[in-house]
Amino acid sequence: MSDFHKIKRLPPYVFEEVNKLKARLRAKGVDIIDFGMGNPDLPVPEHIVEKLCETARKPRTNRYSASRGIPGLRKAMAGYYDRRFGVKLNADTQIVSTLGSKEGFANLAQAITAPGDTIVTPNPSYPIHAFGFIMAGGVIRHIEAHTPEQYLSGLGRAVRHSVPPPIAMVTCYPANPTAQTADLDFYKDAVAFAKKHDMFVLSDMAYSEIYFEGDPPPSVLQVEGATDVAVEVNTLSKTYSMAGFRVGFALGNERLIAALARVKSYLDYGAYTPVQVAAAAALNGPQDCVAEMRAIYKQRRDVLIESFGKAGWQLPKPSASMFVWAPLPDAYKHLGSVEFSKRLMEGAEIAVAPGAGFGEYGDGFVRIALVENEQRIRQAARNLKKFLQSNTAAAAE
Repeated sequence: MSDFHKIKRLPPYVFEEVNKLKARLRAKGVDIIDFGMGNPDLPVPEHIVEKLCETARKPRTNRYSASRGIPGLRKAMAGYYDRRFGVKLNADTQIVSTLGSKEGFANLAQAITAPGDTIVTPNPSYPIHAFGFIMAGGVIRHIEAHTPEQYLSGLGRAVRHSVPPPIAMVTCYPANPTAQTADLDFYKDAVAFAKKHDMFVLSDMAYSEIYFEGDPPPSVLQVEGATDVAVEVNTLSKTYSMAGFRVGFALGNERLIAALARVKSYLDYGAYTPVQVAAAAALNGPQDCVAEMRAIYKQRRDVLIESFGKAGWQLPKPSASMFVWAPLPDAYKHLGSVEFSKRLMEGAEIAVAPGAGFGEYGDGFVRIALVENEQRIRQAARNLKKFLQSNTAAAAE
């Protein structure tokens, strides 16, 4: 029997080979130092956990919740955007709570995409940015985007050579996987371009609070008139280490928010109410925990860059996100990211995410997530040094 139509439109899962190898090695007792998945390892702040437990003990909270999010949570997110970005949003018409940012993007794609619609996406980029729309019947126009400037410069050509014209462009800054950041001028240009070409801007800002130098990353919604064309997706997964809670948001343009809310009303009853109450407590409560987590990620970044550099692999230092976007070592470039990732795991017991999983233009890189503690990072560097010293000659074979 042939695959179903939507399954046939999805390519083989690039990470599958690496994940299978990781499972086989772990089954043999190998201690893999795993930088592969951006899965936060830091504990959820205690006051958030306490609110979750307190609310879960109330029988009424075990009933169905609200698909678009309980009012208190949407108001809390509106308050966050007002404090953080100076953006005022209507909690009733401009905010929907989602089951994480990934679900938000996927269901937004379902809400706005007709068969054959064209969406412009950066490449490399997080897979849901393209495949959410592919599963909805859309067509993706990729633009090579190792920097925000490169992405902007390719938009004109993408629009001129797309039939039908694109309905939306995706942005993601701080970027997953490249760790690039964008300034407010970038968003001003993106919004102006979208208005000129009758497009929407769909911004993924999952890493809004993971930054290390300079000013905090801006939101597209800070641009005057942005809500005419833009929706931003945000999440509590990284900011408060609440990845498993699955709480995200879509915010901005009322037409897009209404479409997303309607689609979601047919698909889910929202997150478990105690989770939503805990999420509101996170947004409304003390924020020193966020600064503490940010400092931990920064220290891990510094340790990784320094120790891997001494081991023989010079890496660029990201200014934001929880990732290092690492060019393959020169002696291994010809292997491509998947084969290099497999050899690194077998030879150094280090797992990374092959860049090919984020698009064709990512194949010369791997993504390293800052999800291991400093001791484990230093151990990985020791393993890496031995691997590079003993395998550089073999890599050229």
